Amino acid sequence: MSEKKNKSLRRQEDVRLLDEEVFEEFEDEEDFSESDNFSADDSFDDDDIDDDELYEDEDEEGKKKKKKVLRRRGKRRRQKKMKENKGKRSKKAWIIGGSIIGGLLVIYLGISAFFISHFYINTTINGKDFSGKTESDVVAYMKDQVEGYSLKIIEADNKTDEINGEAISMTYKKDDSVKDALKNQNPLLWIRALFSKSSAEVTINVDYNEDALSKAIGSIQAVKAEQTEPVSAYPKFDGESFKVEPEVYGSAVDMEILTKKIKEYITNFEPELNLLNEKCYKVPKYTTESKEVQKACDDMNKYCQASITYPMKENVVVDKALISTWVSADADMNVTFNEEAVRAWMRDFGKTYDTVGTTRTITSPTGKTVEVSGGTYGWSIDEEAETQNLIASIKNGEVVTREPAYEKTAASHAAQDWGTTYLEVDLSAQHMWYISGGSVVLETDVVTGVPIPEKETTLGVYDILEKSLNKTLVGEDNPVTGKPIYETPVSYWMRVTWSGIGFHDAIWQPAFGGTLYRDGLGSHGCINMPLDKAAALYDVISVGTPVIVHN
Repeated sequence: MSEKKNKSLRRQEDVRLLDEEVFEEFEDEEDFSESDNFSADDSFDDDDIDDDELYEDEDEEGKKKKKKVLRRRGKRRRQKKMKENKGKRSKKAWIIGGSIIGGLLVIYLGISAFFISHFYINTTINGKDFSGKTESDVVAYMKDQVEGYSLKIIEADNKTDEINGEAISMTYKKDDSVKDALKNQNPLLWIRALFSKSSAEVTINVDYNEDALSKAIGSIQAVKAEQTEPVSAYPKFDGESFKVEPEVYGSAVDMEILTKKIKEYITNFEPELNLLNEKCYKVPKYTTESKEVQKACDDMNKYCQASITYPMKENVVVDKALISTWVSADADMNVTFNEEAVRAWMRDFGKTYDTVGTTRTITSPTGKTVEVSGGTYGWSIDEEAETQNLIASIKNGEVVTREPAYEKTAASHAAQDWGTTYLEVDLSAQHMWYISGGSVVLETDVVTGVPIPEKETTLGVYDILEKSLNKTLVGEDNPVTGKPIYETPVSYWMRVTWSGIGFHDAIWQPAFGGTLYRDGLGSHGCINMPLDKAAALYDVISVGTPVIVHN
């Protein structure tokens, strides 16, 4: 009995020691703390220990093995208990969170229901705040606005006028515009309105007397005043270049815009209409800031870069001063170059400097001074050709000095454009001279045409058109016989006109000079010369030599 009792005492001691080691192990574990909520109920009972397992071997080695087994079993129990407690806490949190969310949802839906019939917070209609207001509130406001409404008109020069709602029989006309504005907001999205503003433009229908309104508009001071139209900025030549001339604002009212704005302001119950701010006055199409005007100036100045000089009696210069009159900008600032104006200028240029057929003065070797007109010799500008040349030079911006294109040319631009080498025939003296370099080289008496229209030697300035030897001169056909009225052979022929007048020898003449041309020995228009003088003249003149015939 004594041994059995001792054995029992040892077993109790071993259990006590084991419990102490287990709790020491709990304290050493990293995940063990008071927050794990272990109670006294979580300790090991004696029944949890298998006696046979503990005491199968009583030696020290056996005791160590038993302690390790107990430690493992204790750890598993702790982990199981922790999982159970964690599950209880999570379930509790879900219950609490679900209750909160459910409550918030009920509140949100309740507010959403409110905004089915009320406007959002931060909502303006036609510029007025209607936060949380109903359709009826908005309509009531609109009705109040109509009663006693007046529109103040602010004009230029601090003038004012007023259009009274009563004067135009203005009344409110209810429609669905406010209701539609309310429907357009989504009640479930009301929270967005807390962070942003929403607005609605509602066209309020009102009735008013159109005739009365037109009369009221017509009585406005700005409308009754004298209407001065505005002037747009435009390119202006200042003597050197085209620059932008500033616009001019007038006083003319744009009736279409004015009427539209007044109706708009009345509909929206606006208190004031500023005609200047709303651009009810006619304004210039272009201002100094308009790119179109500056571009037009630039384009026009490109033409003005050209300078064409014609060396006439004095230089004639086509430069920016003249060119500026040929370029223009239309109402849309499209630049045009007036080619017809260039053509007209060229015609005047030709009239000034063309000498063919003009009256010129000649002083004979005898000292006699006479005027001579007519003929085919002199300067004659090819106006169409030179017009095109000039236009091209201007468009290309050329700076050049040149002669114009000519149909006919002369020896000089001086008053006596035939120069210092020419033939002169004095019909009244029946004498001719060949002058070369200003000196008489050859002279002789002559016989000219009979002084009647069909045979006379024509006056004017001509030139030698051709030369030929041994020429047979053939007259016009006789209408009776059908044969030439004459066929006369000559040794030296020097043509002056294509109609048949020229210089030639006339061996049939008994003499030269005097009044023979009037006494029945006159020619059919040619200048008859002695044979030797004709020969000598033929040798010294050339085609193109000027011929002056005068009385």
